[in-house]
Amino acid sequence: MKLKIFVFTALLVFSVLLAGCGSGTEVSVNSTNTNSSNTNTFKTNTNNPLAVSTPTPEQLINNAPTLTPVFKAYCAAVVKKDEAALRKTYSKDTIEYFESEMKADGVKSLIEYLADDQVTTELCEVNNEKIQGDSAVAKIRTKGYPNGIDVVFVKENGEWKLTNRSPTVDSMKQSRTN
Repeated sequence: MKLKIFVFTALLVFSVLLAGCGSGTEVSVNSTNTNSSNTNTFKTNTNNPLAVSTPTPEQLINNAPTLTPVFKAYCAAVVKKDEAALRKTYSKDTIEYFESEMKADGVKSLIEYLADDQVTTELCEVNNEKIQGDSAVAKIRTKGYPNGIDVVFVKENGEWKLTNRSPTVDSMKQSRTN
């Protein structure tokens, strides 16, 4: 008899502990036997630091009518391995930066230097351009950046040029510094 009481008590304690260690998620399912709708209510624990949240995709503002031709020319130049055409898509400051890095790395061509960019003509998109004077920011998407990354464009001698600057990357660098 004592063994039965002990097992019952142990099961009761285990059940209480298990109920207290729940997932933090309440699920309530209400259904009726008529043609009215079934209602499912889910309440999740928003205080869970390990909870996974999916970011809301950025809303499409525009298809970058001004900057798309520049980025399409960049993608085509990379795919064709056309050094002269590639250099025409970049700003003067960006070319100077690349050349100093290429010299330090012992790389002879810009095509070789940018070989890891994973650029194709299949995924070469620009959207959400925001132009302010002679500077602009737009989100580009390539095989290397399928979710997109903001990139700065500048106007030189009346033409828009691509830069190697990104507000997204700059903000991450700033966060790491702080």
